[in-house]
Amino acid sequence: MELVKLSINGNEVEVPAGTTILKAAQQMGIDIPHLCFEDGLSSVGACRLCVVEVKGARSLVASCAAAVAPGMVVETHSPDVMEARRTILDLLIANHPLDCLTCEKAGECKLADYCYEYGVKESTFKGEKHAYLLETTNPFIVRDMNKCILCGKCVRACDEVTGQNTLDFAYRGFNAKTTTAFEDELVESDCVFCGQCVSVCPTGALTEKQMHGKGRRWEFQRVKTTCPFCGTGCNFDLCVKDGEVIGVSSNPSSVVNGKALCVKGRFGWDFVKNEKRLTTPLVKKDGEFVPASWDEALDLISTRLAGIKEKYGPDSFAALSSARCTNEENYLVQKFTRTVMGTNNVDHCART
Repeated sequence: MELVKLSINGNEVEVPAGTTILKAAQQMGIDIPHLCFEDGLSSVGACRLCVVEVKGARSLVASCAAAVAPGMVVETHSPDVMEARRTILDLLIANHPLDCLTCEKAGECKLADYCYEYGVKESTFKGEKHAYLLETTNPFIVRDMNKCILCGKCVRACDEVTGQNTLDFAYRGFNAKTTTAFEDELVESDCVFCGQCVSVCPTGALTEKQMHGKGRRWEFQRVKTTCPFCGTGCNFDLCVKDGEVIGVSSNPSSVVNGKALCVKGRFGWDFVKNEKRLTTPLVKKDGEFVPASWDEALDLISTRLAGIKEKYGPDSFAALSSARCTNEENYLVQKFTRTVMGTNNVDHCART
């Protein structure tokens, strides 16, 4: 692998050719602010907050989109860079609601974090502001386009990760916005409600509807777990407050899925506290299901299956397994069928 040697903030570093300046700095433990960059998505250099000073360059360079070069000398926090970032943040909040006290994204809003870091309290640019209507018509995602900073992460996530191409840019200049075809609401579009756009949005433009009013982000305890809906093994964080599951958020350290989830994994968690959820085995007695212990239920199953096998023979039994179970579970099903019930009548929904 070809290595490139460069200097960042006076320290030399070697990184593989093709590495961006942003990634090279991160490897050195240097934090460069960014809003439009996201691991796993293409780099477009849209927000310009990640600009750095490169010796010999005619202007500041977007570090998320510029590759390193041999002998490159980079300054990530020079006075010119710091002033440019303050100006960029000033421009971003010029048309951004400063309702941080009541915003659902408070505590996880990168725009607010950077404004705090760079001391930007309000915009010096006065002018017209957007007044888009809040979109709350679907049960999963709330869209507040007044808080959109046009970073394009939702557009790229929908295209490059989910493959739906539901969102894109429309119009120009002050009227530019991210929207669906013909500006339909999400519930009327091709959106599959995977929530990938929500997971990458750096502001309160896209938020989980089920979590609204349930607490501030810093109040949540995050518990990493595995999705139970299929055998893929996706990981995510359960957001828990006062012992109750409030919602689900992506965990970027997930080996299987990264930040990606489907609609069931991200928004189908409410079964946890559903009143109809079974919490104990039920056994039918006199035509009615009544609660039973696990030992009683398992003994009854064992007795009934043994009786069926003895009376009708092993081949009277068959097992149908599912691709939504794990490989280990499917293995146990066929093992039980063959060794305990004594038949090869095993089938699987993924068989072609």
